Amino acid sequence: MSAGRGTVGLVIGSFTAIGAFVLGVGVYSGVAEEDDPKGDGAVSAELNTGKVPTKYRPWVIKAAETCDEVTAPVIAAQIEAESGWNPNAKSPVGARGLSQFMPGTWDAHKVDADGHGASVWSGPDSIMTQAAYDCSLVGEVKGVEGDPVRLMLAAYNAGPGAVQQYGGIPPYPETQEYVRRIMSLVPKYSKSGAGGGADMHGTLGQRIAAQAKSQIGVPYSWGGGGPEGPSRGIQHGSGIVGYDCSGLVQYAVYQASKGKITMPRSSQAQATAGKAVSRGDIRTGDLIAFAMHGAGNYDHIGIYIGAGQFVHAPRTGQDVKISELSDNDQWPMAIRRLP
Repeated sequence: MSAGRGTVGLVIGSFTAIGAFVLGVGVYSGVAEEDDPKGDGAVSAELNTGKVPTKYRPWVIKAAETCDEVTAPVIAAQIEAESGWNPNAKSPVGARGLSQFMPGTWDAHKVDADGHGASVWSGPDSIMTQAAYDCSLVGEVKGVEGDPVRLMLAAYNAGPGAVQQYGGIPPYPETQEYVRRIMSLVPKYSKSGAGGGADMHGTLGQRIAAQAKSQIGVPYSWGGGGPEGPSRGIQHGSGIVGYDCSGLVQYAVYQASKGKITMPRSSQAQATAGKAVSRGDIRTGDLIAFAMHGAGNYDHIGIYIGAGQFVHAPRTGQDVKISELSDNDQWPMAIRRLP
């Protein structure tokens, strides 16, 4: 915990210039099926108890009852990132215990969970206080647009005032990395276990859509992201951990195919992957490339998720989000289906 630091519409940024590390498309033997827009691809709220130290399991489960947004896997991932499950951890700046509370924050929110007096060195007290504080932060940043869990984590690290000031995750590399690290750990503690916490059942297309939706709320970063997840971009994206449009597609396809398909890096190259399909035959998981500056120049790309919607990383200042396909009919489109 590092205290002290205290979007809608389709104006799309593109990323077609990074061709130096374009990779080929691998072979996958999946069979496409009909749309299944059900299921949101969210991380399971059920705890993978085998990953949690035995003595803390009941407390992590109990802590998750504090509010709906703060689930047991999120609590566990946060503890790993904060202290590595060391109840005696102490940082150079004075943060203490499993959840690394600063003295002032602890005094304001402490919970006596085990009936022995509230102590920051007590695992149960730290876990229950963490949940209480997390849930209070959820309330403080409720009016800010974005994923409430990511916003809460940013507020835990940088303070709720910073999240409110910037209208989202602050542009502090430390805070962005803190959010990214915890969210990357959540699948480890989720009973679903793999694939970024997204639903790994169904067809390849359904899994691609689920992976894309699992990244909703991650900031746009020009040149950012790739097969393994969000990363710092380049130029005006250099201080932001996130995705651009083609980086998000790389991530979703790579994760959904369990590493069997690595997409090219640019939207222009991605617009030729797989096979072309018509608008009338579009299915969940199909790629939709937009030629916003002339036919054949595909400078933006997203992933169809069913019900006339697609997920994409729009532009600097926005986050990965869902948009209506019908709102973008003015742009020539190429719709591609991976094998």
